[in-house]
Order: sequence, then C-alpha cells, then structure tokens
Amino acid sequence: METDRDAQARVPAGKTRRAFTKSRPLSPPEVTYTISARSKSPDAPVFAFLRNHFGNVPLREIDSLFGFVARSTLYGGRAFTRRELSDRDVFQLNGAGIGVRLPLSNHYVERDEYEGNAALLKRFHRPGNSVIVTNDDLARWIRQAYPGYQIDVSVIKNIKTHRKINEALELYDSVVLPMRLNEDFDFLEKIEAKDRIILFANAGCALTCPSKICYVSISRINKGENVEFQCSQKLKERELEGMVDFPLQPYIDLGFHRFKLLRARPGHMTGY
Repeated sequence: METDRDAQARVPAGKTRRAFTKSRPLSPPEVTYTISARSKSPDAPVFAFLRNHFGNVPLREIDSLFGFVARSTLYGGRAFTRRELSDRDVFQLNGAGIGVRLPLSNHYVERDEYEGNAALLKRFHRPGNSVIVTNDDLARWIRQAYPGYQIDVSVIKNIKTHRKINEALELYDSVVLPMRLNEDFDFLEKIEAKDRIILFANAGCALTCPSKICYVSISRINKGENVEFQCSQKLKERELEGMVDFPLQPYIDLGFHRFKLLRARPGHMTGY
C-alpha cells in the first residue's frame, strides 16, 4: 500500500531500481510488509508476480511473502489446492533478503502430525523465514526444534485484548491483530510492544465477518476430513464484499510499522 512517501523519490536521478534485490538504504524503511502469495501459480516468476500485483511496494519494504510451499495438513485459513511458491521462488526471495512465511495456522495439531511434517519444517528452516501459527503446542514444538524461524501468531487466533497480546508475546515473536482493531485507535495506542504487532494494510471479508466459522472448517478440510466448508455470511453477500484499504499514516504515527498486505480477487472482490 502507498504511504505518504513517494517510492520513486528515493531513487537518485539517472538511476533505476534493481529488479531482483533489495536496495540497501542508509536507514531502515519506515514500514515493512508481509505480502500474500495466495493463488499465485508456482510457474509464475515471483518477482513478476510482485510487479504485477504489488508494483507500488518497493522491494526494500517487503519483509516476506506468505503462501503454500508444499502440501501439508498443518495449513489453516485457506483450503490447500496447490503449491504457490516454488523452490526457485523461495531461493530468489531469500537471496534478495525477503523471507517466506509458512501459514501453518491449523487449529488442530497432534504431536505425531507435527513430527510427520518434519521434512517441510527442516526444508525452509533458516533465519529470515517464518511460520504463522494458531495452535500454541505447535508453536512450542517449532520453537524448541527449529529456533531459526520467527513465529507469528495468526490472525485466526483472534487476539483482541491487551492481556491476550501480552500473553501471546511470551510465546510468539509477533502478533497479527484482527482487521477490526484497525478501527479502534484508543486500543492500538495503548499497546506497549508496537514493534511486535502486525496490522492489516487492507482487508477483505474478515473485516465484517460476524463469527469466522470458516477457519475451523478449513482446518478440518486441510486434514482430508469429509466436512463441508462453512461461512457465516450468505454467498451472495460474501461475493459482493470488496477490499478496504486502510490509510497507513495514522498507524505509523502511533508507532506501528509492520503491515500485512492482501490482494483482491479478480474483479476487486474480497481478498486472498
């Protein structure tokens, strides 16, 4: 998302921004983004994907991409249909200083299932890469065995009080807050560890969803269970929901600098 700064103003006259690496600024960027790779084809080059869908975000401000990297029963949030980030994508992103976030946000995880995903966790375990987790046991197991990962608590956990934020930060490195809290500036101002909070830069249907029952059903679907997808909103109403872009400067002024960025579905409908 655009901030009040003009990205092109940072490029000296006569110079062009390199396509496949971050620039090296003299000071840290004012904001950073974790960006959705949802629905990306694994055959599409990752930097072409970024140019086509997030071309207004300078590479120096992209902290990470999140999306499916291989089949896993640990995924939550969205039903797994295919891989989105290829090995080449991951290699190029990591080479450019951009991390990969694995959305391991399934509600239900048993110890043997976690151990069955050891190959996946080992494969992407390196500093700069992250996991997005809802289940606290899974977060503890990953913390112990794979200390190189940053562990983010998923928005699916629906943390919406200061007490729960502080409790979560005892286990997790960062907390992704529900979209609705973007509208509560009094609440946001009172958060102490703002540098460990990720806010949404834009929002889809979760902003107005009354109950978010979809996440539980998707958790079971991704385990191969024969359950029906559930949604608390009627299909017609859900399809009519568009994307909401939040103006970021007020959050930056409060001290927040980390944002999660979705992209709209075709037709600018509710995002991925």
